[in-house]
Amino acid sequence: MSNGTRVFVARVAGLPVFDPNGDQVGRVRDVVVALRIGRDAPRVLGLAVEIQARRRIFVPIGRVTSIDPDAVVLTTGTVSLRRFEQRPGETLCLAELLDRSVTVLASGETATVLDLAMEQGRNGDWLVTRVAVRKGGGGLRGRRRGEVVQLAWDEVSGFSLPEDGQGAANLLAVFEKLRPADLAGVMHDLSGKRRAEIAAALDDERLADVLEEMSEDEQVELLGGLEDERAADVLEAMAPDDAADLLGELPTAEAERLLELMEPDEAGPVRNLLAYSDDTAGGLMTPEPVILPPNATVAEALARIRNADLSPALAAQVYVVRPPYETPTGRFLGTAHFQRMLREPPSALVSSIVDTDVDPLQPDCPLADVTRHLASYNLVATPVVDSEQRLLGAVTVDDVLDHVLPQGWRDSGSRNRGLRG
Repeated sequence: MSNGTRVFVARVAGLPVFDPNGDQVGRVRDVVVALRIGRDAPRVLGLAVEIQARRRIFVPIGRVTSIDPDAVVLTTGTVSLRRFEQRPGETLCLAELLDRSVTVLASGETATVLDLAMEQGRNGDWLVTRVAVRKGGGGLRGRRRGEVVQLAWDEVSGFSLPEDGQGAANLLAVFEKLRPADLAGVMHDLSGKRRAEIAAALDDERLADVLEEMSEDEQVELLGGLEDERAADVLEAMAPDDAADLLGELPTAEAERLLELMEPDEAGPVRNLLAYSDDTAGGLMTPEPVILPPNATVAEALARIRNADLSPALAAQVYVVRPPYETPTGRFLGTAHFQRMLREPPSALVSSIVDTDVDPLQPDCPLADVTRHLASYNLVATPVVDSEQRLLGAVTVDDVLDHVLPQGWRDSGSRNRGLRG
């Protein structure tokens, strides 16, 4: 890295990080800095890098050899795999400084932070030296409202002050392409205040997807911070089994209030799931598998499972039933697996290729037996029927994993504390 190199923080987010051998270590999720007294530029401490299983580690900036448009390369030596935990005196550039309201000292204008630039000095230290802001109007003669300008760090103030009602639009723009599970991982390491601000900025569908990837405590915290009407809308956007799991963590009166605010068609399946214990097939199942009549063709079935909104487990098979075709359905006839459908003529009827060798589960089947059933028959999903052989839903392997993995698996990993040098 040559001295004088200027790197914008938002462009670093998501870059792959490679060791000297060319093996990828992970991806950059943020830049860790230490704010300093007065107007001195913050010192860059290192990078928060996400490795496997959504774990974030700290990579000291001194270990970085180069920051290119397409990658970050590290020097030789080992990298600590201890989970990154923000320490006192540390600030995350993307998570905490983007969208912040600051004051342009020359004019007194209020501006919003869009990006930050860091540069390496002659002594090898990296400092945050520039701030890209969007002005709020007024102040500078001849400048139009909302103009984007780039200023030196000491030309603005307000970074050291508590921020109430900080937005999240620019932060979310940086992380726009993250999958819900990865965005949930980013939010996990933020303060409760910042998580709430990001939740407020997400649309209902995106927030629902992210909530489904969070721990139960974080789900309850975020949902509790929403207005009741918004919370009900987000619950409607969630998969019914995930919504039922979340409502099951709330006090009964609060859960009932939110159910009353939901549309009846959306609340009905969730109420049905809440009637079952959460460690049974009934409590684990989704009431919205792919259901088809016996006269449907293989072509129709394949078209249904191509739906990008279906999880891989739900898209692996269709369930063939007599009418009605919404759960609880008419009599369950069997399961047609997609691999079998791929070997059949498109005009063949799904009823001619259903698998009836594996018995469906009853809704009161305990979790241990559900797990054993999926493992014994190498299934990614299995139907659940009532005593009259009506299809109630399907249990998928990802639903089971959520319940059999240790509590706190989403944020597992050792914690490191203290002040970094």
